[in-house]
Amino acid sequence: MVAEWNASERAVLAAAVTRAPSVHNTQPWRLWLRGRDASVLERVDVRLPRHDPVGRDRLISCGAAVANLRLAVRRLGWSERVVQFPDPAHPAEVARVVAGVALSPDEAELALYRAIRDRASHRAPFGVGTVAEAVVHRLTAPTALAGVRVSVVRLHECDQVARSFHHAALVHRADSAYQRELAAWGARGGDDGVVEPGASAALPWAGLVRRRTAVPDERVLSERLADEVVLVVSTVGDGRSDHLHAGMAMERVWLTATALGLAASVVTQPLHLPEVRRDLVEGLGLDGYPQVLLRVGYPGVVPERSPRRSFTDLLASPGPA
Repeated sequence: MVAEWNASERAVLAAAVTRAPSVHNTQPWRLWLRGRDASVLERVDVRLPRHDPVGRDRLISCGAAVANLRLAVRRLGWSERVVQFPDPAHPAEVARVVAGVALSPDEAELALYRAIRDRASHRAPFGVGTVAEAVVHRLTAPTALAGVRVSVVRLHECDQVARSFHHAALVHRADSAYQRELAAWGARGGDDGVVEPGASAALPWAGLVRRRTAVPDERVLSERLADEVVLVVSTVGDGRSDHLHAGMAMERVWLTATALGLAASVVTQPLHLPEVRRDLVEGLGLDGYPQVLLRVGYPGVVPERSPRRSFTDLLASPGPA
């Protein structure tokens, strides 16, 4: 008889997945548990066609959930391995985490697991304090994920990022379909939907642009970027596996930052404009496709936590759709 996850283990796994970050708080996943396997299922019914036309952000968000799930399996004392897109008959199953032999987690894994609870999106300006170069080096250390690179935007590159952000903000502010979709998603009740940034938030902190958003000029944006650490998660390819890997890497970096007492938030919206991606590749000398921008610094305020769906809504039964 195949061993099953017990009730307390199921709660640990579900809690970890529930706390994963997702673009626009879409939480586009379900958790499927059977035997000693745990799978993340992509919810393709959660769609934002204007904000995420090819579902890239949705899969990046699922990748973050996979990263949390792997840490939870390790926290429970099992070795783990991940299988991407394991069953062609069920394309919604984007990753399966297979528990192996009993194996205690090390201190680094436990620190990252604890950070799952503490991680939150810091949409406001950061507080006072410069992130040391040694800390930045830890955040940009090579990942174990094939084809993924985490790099830092250097001071002389802030002008390029500012131009890209400024251009994207103006395009999105004038896009009527984008604005209608944003209004509809933001008006949702319940445990998902856009969390409104505080009054002190502005580009590039909020990431979303509304009709009345005041867009700072490029010089002001560049100065703000220069006061932060901005990381770029890029991938060699631009397929579904690359998007999943980008989300897994993003979450590991974010949890590492949280464990070190830092705050962070993600910006992806500008990257949906082809000209912005192209300009960042050229301007930053990237050898792949930028998937996520992660801003990092010391917290200036206590971030507001986004609402989360219930465990009942999270768990898939009896299997993937």
